[in-house]
Amino acid sequence: MNSYDVAIIGSGPGGYVAAIRCAQLGMKTALIEKYSTLGGTCLNVGCIPSKALLDSSHHYEDAIKHFEEHGIDIPGDIKVNLKQMIARKQSVVDQTTGGIDFLMKKNKIDVYQGLGSFKDATHITISGEETTEIEAKNTIIATGSKPSTLPFIEIDKERIITSTEALKLKEIPKHMIVIGGGVIGLELGQVYKRLGAEVSVIEFMDRIVPTMDAGVSKELNKVLKKQKFKINTSHKVQSVERNGDEVIVKAENKKGEVVTFTGDYCLVSVGRRPYTDGLNAEAAGVKLNERGQVEVNEHLQTSASNIYAIGDVIKGAMLAHKAEEEGVFVAETLAGQKPHIDYNLIPGVVYTWPEVAAVGKTEEQLKEAGVAYKIGQFPMRALGRSRASMDLDGFVKVLADKSTDEILGVHMVGARAADMIAEAVVAMEYRASAEDVSRMSHAHPTFTEAIKEAALAATEDRALHI
Repeated sequence: MNSYDVAIIGSGPGGYVAAIRCAQLGMKTALIEKYSTLGGTCLNVGCIPSKALLDSSHHYEDAIKHFEEHGIDIPGDIKVNLKQMIARKQSVVDQTTGGIDFLMKKNKIDVYQGLGSFKDATHITISGEETTEIEAKNTIIATGSKPSTLPFIEIDKERIITSTEALKLKEIPKHMIVIGGGVIGLELGQVYKRLGAEVSVIEFMDRIVPTMDAGVSKELNKVLKKQKFKINTSHKVQSVERNGDEVIVKAENKKGEVVTFTGDYCLVSVGRRPYTDGLNAEAAGVKLNERGQVEVNEHLQTSASNIYAIGDVIKGAMLAHKAEEEGVFVAETLAGQKPHIDYNLIPGVVYTWPEVAAVGKTEEQLKEAGVAYKIGQFPMRALGRSRASMDLDGFVKVLADKSTDEILGVHMVGARAADMIAEAVVAMEYRASAEDVSRMSHAHPTFTEAIKEAALAATEDRALHI
């Protein structure tokens, strides 16, 4: 029987990064993955393939809507080759997962393919083509999450689908009904909207991306409606039925009226649930809570002292980069170091166009906590770079402490917001004030000038370009 200092169950961003960091720190490491490719949800059916399709569909939309204004004339009709678009997406996935294979070999990590389940706290049974058992002094559970559904919805994976099936459709929907106005639903909805589908979003809460700052939600709602999305908030789905190639969704609006939506596809994107199927956690003394999450303490240690858990399978935001930070955290903890994660400073991103990004506290959270704050906001359309690229929608909002000027939150909608948010994270890691950022030189013309201008507006209400 092979023995290891640490075994990691699950090879998503949390798991494979934890494996690399453990190996770097001199631990003999094993990585266990039930599927045939490494990378978990993110690389195979999540972050990476969805961004590939978002980029491809963005190119198509630019070609049919914006090239002529840029002075680019293309003779003949511009057509979508969905088969090629899906194939390119898959090639991106294959290259990325192949890169993880390389990293495992480079770091001398033993990879086991099969379902990992606890025999006890130090032994793991791996059920693949053959059944193997290994011994591990420590184990990290990184089994991730799966799409959630509603109890009365039967996902048939043909017309009533999750994000997994939406990434490999063989035709462009005529009318895609999206249940859930969160990140996944809006991103995939935008992919197919650009390609010609009618898209109706049904959201239970009173606004889309309801966990984000209300101002951001309002702006994104306005932008998507301009893009001809049909957004229905405060709607409670009551039934989803399929009749041949037709899907009928009934929902109750805030007036108590039943509204019927009819389309040819229904994407159910109501969040994700922690995945522990087959783990046999109880055999190792690992406790789950009522939501199915693995319970951990501040060291990400489970009720079994030598077993840790990270990523989507524990509490907190279900984000690949959060899982990565936790993977490094546990590896360094096992090595006797004193790592730290500030969960308040893990950014969130929606990869629609314009993109949405945020870090720190929302206005609603500051109000609820009774924190006195000030706001600096700057519109993207006031930037020369935005006019040059025709990306005029959105804004940057800086929330700062009213007395100390420390930045408490940054929220933005706009082109390249996903990349720009890193500046806010760096500033807040060093507890910068709005004035600190306002006094830093930003290259001109760039989108990040909006951050400087919003910081100026928060400091002394003296943005220069509005």
